Amino acid sequence: MARGPRAVKPPARDPALDVVRGVLQVWIMASHAFTSFTSLWLIHAAWGVSDSSEQFVFLSGYGLGSVFMWKQAQGGFAAASADLARRFVALWRMHMLVFLGFGTMVAIACTWLGAPGWALATARPLEALLGGALTLYQPPPFMGILPLFLYGMLALPLFSLLLDRCGAGALAVPAAMWTAAQFLPPDVPALGGTTLAFHPLAWVALFLLGVFFGRRVLVEGRSIGHRPALVVGAIGIVVLGVVMRVVHWTPDILVGKEQLAPLRLLHALSCAYLVVVFLPRGAWARAALPAALGTIGRNSLHAFSLGLFCSYLTVLVFQHVALPRLVAEPAMLLLSATAMWLFARHVEAMRADRAAAPRARPA
Repeated sequence: MARGPRAVKPPARDPALDVVRGVLQVWIMASHAFTSFTSLWLIHAAWGVSDSSEQFVFLSGYGLGSVFMWKQAQGGFAAASADLARRFVALWRMHMLVFLGFGTMVAIACTWLGAPGWALATARPLEALLGGALTLYQPPPFMGILPLFLYGMLALPLFSLLLDRCGAGALAVPAAMWTAAQFLPPDVPALGGTTLAFHPLAWVALFLLGVFFGRRVLVEGRSIGHRPALVVGAIGIVVLGVVMRVVHWTPDILVGKEQLAPLRLLHALSCAYLVVVFLPRGAWARAALPAALGTIGRNSLHAFSLGLFCSYLTVLVFQHVALPRLVAEPAMLLLSATAMWLFARHVEAMRADRAAAPRARPA
């Protein structure tokens, strides 16, 4: 099933999908401000049994899977793996910047405002630093998402080889990984009395499922078709999620996040499928507000990283600034979203400058 350079089309960006990615990043930032009205009522996680994390992981696998296949078609498996290795190092650097920067911010808040600090970092900073570098120290759970992407990137080349040789049969591997996670303890121990925020077996399986669909788009032009039975089933799962949330019945065995429990996974995939089926394409994605969200979406990892800082600062404002919540929350949400947009624009401008710079001639 090996494919030559002409067997696939170059991966193209979908402006509408970028807008969805941008919305997800704003929602993720708002959801980390745990006591906000927005996180409790206005994001889709408040009305279902999955949240934006599943979509973020799935879409990241989708994007990297298509890029890896394109690089492989153009230059072979070794070239694709080398490109992925560069991306891995860049992501690890970003993880460390976020880890060190967030830890510094927490330490300052702990000193000045009496906010809770990181126990291991305070008691044994060198051990905490090593644990962060190895992705084995994740004090707040939401800092586990970047390490999760690193695990997925490590698994991607081998999974791509399996897809080359076995086609859809290679999905047995992520299926087995996810199944094993359902029978193992959901909390994987980490350093400093913490646990890994996401069970690697289950969530890397979701990443690899995204890889499969990302490759499928390059070969067949679409990831999955509009099938009435799937639409009805997906709508049923979404409605069930709303009912469960309203009646406050969300047992971990069905919707637990750490192990990506069965109904949570089905709900996340149903939401993704309905977006694929019903999201309109066209000029609307280039209007001012959607275009700003699309800029955030095209730079999801950078926006996500900044969003972590914004959400923590939002919580501090809620706790220590004497402003009515009706004023503080929309102001912080708008400021945070604007900061994410400006940062995403800056990242894109830097990327464009690098692409436009003349290549140095070899000596």
